[in-house]
Amino acid sequence: MDEVEFLRGRVYGADPEDPGPRPGRVYAELVGGPLDGLLLDVTGRTEEELREGVALPTEIGRFGPGGRALYAPRDAAYPPRGAVARRLDWRGDLR
Repeated sequence: MDEVEFLRGRVYGADPEDPGPRPGRVYAELVGGPLDGLLLDVTGRTEEELREGVALPTEIGRFGPGGRALYAPRDAAYPPRGAVARRLDWRGDLR
């Protein structure tokens, strides 16, 4: 199993001993970039917060330790009002 396959279905920032999704939580899939395939817990985040994008610390992006990967919904019109995006696309890496 390679690293990409190993990470799929795991929750970003979760305990390595129990990396899967938890009941009662809402998740969005990270698509593309260094965190591709991971799930992000978006429970309690508003659609407005997600539209602005989420900068997630990661050591495996372009800038290595201290870098961040930016993810945001694919289209400003998606999801419908009141819903939370289920997929967040990679927009690039940040320092």
